[in-house]
Amino acid sequence: MYDIRLENVTKEFDNFTAVDDITFTIPKSSVTVLLGPSGCGKTTLMRMIAGLETPTRGRIFFGEHDVTDVPTRRRNIGMVFQYPVIYRGTSVRKNLELPLLSEKLSKDELDKRVDEVAEILDLTSVLKRRVEELDNGTRQKIAVGREVARQPRIILFDEPITNIDLTSKMELKRSMKELFSRLKQTIVYVTHDQTEAMTLADQIALMQDGVITQSDSPKVIYENPNSQFAGWFLGNPGMNFVPSEFVSVAGTKITSPLFTQTIDLGSKATSVDILGVRAEGISVSISQVAGACAATVTRKSIGAGGQYLLDLTVGGLLVKARVSHSIGREAKDTVWTSIASENITFFDSSGKALSSEIKVK
Repeated sequence: MYDIRLENVTKEFDNFTAVDDITFTIPKSSVTVLLGPSGCGKTTLMRMIAGLETPTRGRIFFGEHDVTDVPTRRRNIGMVFQYPVIYRGTSVRKNLELPLLSEKLSKDELDKRVDEVAEILDLTSVLKRRVEELDNGTRQKIAVGREVARQPRIILFDEPITNIDLTSKMELKRSMKELFSRLKQTIVYVTHDQTEAMTLADQIALMQDGVITQSDSPKVIYENPNSQFAGWFLGNPGMNFVPSEFVSVAGTKITSPLFTQTIDLGSKATSVDILGVRAEGISVSISQVAGACAATVTRKSIGAGGQYLLDLTVGGLLVKARVSHSIGREAKDTVWTSIASENITFFDSSGKALSSEIKVK
């Protein structure tokens, strides 16, 4: 397998810069998800990796091979798009076999590849059926399986589960997770859906306005966003932000109506403009406890895994807290909240996260 190395890659369309001077490495045998909102440049970047677009400036390498000017057909890549590309009028097995015929494999090797992919994607029971008889989610499984069975060094996915129903989407995510982990091909996966990114990625490259603003494992980016954008975009719900009017800075110390403790940020304190905290970073009690702030419950709803999401007003500030089923069920009009200092991210006025030695007073 190859890694993919981008060196100062830029793509301009007339007066618009879609991708702006990106230098980045996608490790071999890993899943890298290009994540970001519509129009951030992620699909343009993937198309340049595929050879469907040529960089205005910069170079693209597969391993040590400069492929910047190499045609798509000679890059030995697989591609899966939003809409399933399949061979109609044939069976599922034939769809999976056809791209392999040019490799002149033995029948045993061909059957092995097809059967392995079919088993992982749960297609074994429909191998003899014609593709026209199947739903759109199953057809997309076939499109994924066909590219994986070819065993190219690199496979590119452009929002492959956007246009299928919710049940099929969940099944395909699970199947692709197993497929990627077992076969160890180099995967570049484009999506605007942070849940897909968190589920599938070894590495997330978070994009905004044509640049990669942060790249790391899903856990690291989620727990340590380097910007307000990262805190907001990654997470459902996104990070709570406490604006400057609810933040008091006195020397090196910070206080807020959201928590009772005083936090000493040292020399960084004067730069703090906004505080951020994840919904699960807010502790909630249904009975009064020492050091907690009273909060009013304005709304509660059941979230994933039976947890509850509470909308709370604390000191005039609206925040969201994720709590266990038992606490959410028992929460009435008033609860008590607290926030550990390690759950708070501090941002300056530009939205950049600040790192510091935190001391709680």
